[in-house]
Amino acid sequence: MRTFLRFAMAVVMLVSTVLLAGSAQAYSGAFFPTQSKGNRGVDVLAAQYLLRHHRQSADADSVFGTGTDTAVRAFQKARSLDVDGIIGPNTWARLAVTTRQGDTGDAVRALQVQLNAKHNAKLGVSGTYDTATRTAVTNFQRHAGIGVDGITGPATWKNLLWHYDYPAMSSGLCDKDPDNNGTVNWGTGATVGQLEEAVRRFVPSGNGKVPLGDISREHGGSLNGHSSHQLGLDVDLWPIRTDSAQCSAGRITWQSSTYDRAATRKLVQEIRATAPGHVKLIFFNDPVLIREGLTSQYANHDNHLHVRYCERVHPNSLYQC
Repeated sequence: MRTFLRFAMAVVMLVSTVLLAGSAQAYSGAFFPTQSKGNRGVDVLAAQYLLRHHRQSADADSVFGTGTDTAVRAFQKARSLDVDGIIGPNTWARLAVTTRQGDTGDAVRALQVQLNAKHNAKLGVSGTYDTATRTAVTNFQRHAGIGVDGITGPATWKNLLWHYDYPAMSSGLCDKDPDNNGTVNWGTGATVGQLEEAVRRFVPSGNGKVPLGDISREHGGSLNGHSSHQLGLDVDLWPIRTDSAQCSAGRITWQSSTYDRAATRKLVQEIRATAPGHVKLIFFNDPVLIREGLTSQYANHDNHLHVRYCERVHPNSLYQC
């Protein structure tokens, strides 16, 4: 009996360890997401607010343009960092100051926009670290499996910046689920910001909304029906139809009679234009778009576009620009 009880307790402890490891696994590989000229999204916006906190001039517009590049280089020079205009781990570590309840200013705004995008905190971007902001921080810390103290220090910043964002369907997207994976539309802050802007620019053309397939799980990892889509940088989109019914009718291929090449070309052009230097590839087998240098051929990509975004520095070489 004692042997059985010891065995049962060991099983319980093993199961508990596995469950705990599973809940923390999403963050075991957390890292500061590199941002550089051409990026856009909530991580750029946070960096701009943090630059302003450090008395550098930067528009808080979510776009890493020439002004932000200049501000980053000035900050790097002032802190004796490599002056390359790239916000990597060392620059993030110096930008992301510790904040706590009672603090005010742009560093708090950086925190609030991150909490809203990454954990749906619904905070006003007031720049005041009030009770609601502290509560949102502690909620995220529990979600991330890190120390829960309501203070936004280095570990919280790194996990929050690394955490994936979720696109707003109001930007002109409609959600499709071809592989029965559910709402696995989570992507890096840059992926989501760049995708949303491309869609916003496309929709006024009058060709309907853009069907979104899968991006990634909330914390990455393997995904049914995909060999990639694990790092929040791969996006599947459906081609546009001549009747603009791509969100309500069945999926088509580039060979279908209802395929709208001109509208699909427009979508691809906007994707590239809104993320200059940060589109690694677009797989789609329309031979005309391939000849035009807009897409590339790859097996099983007759009926959807696979967009892969990239960064100047990334742990996986397949996602380096």
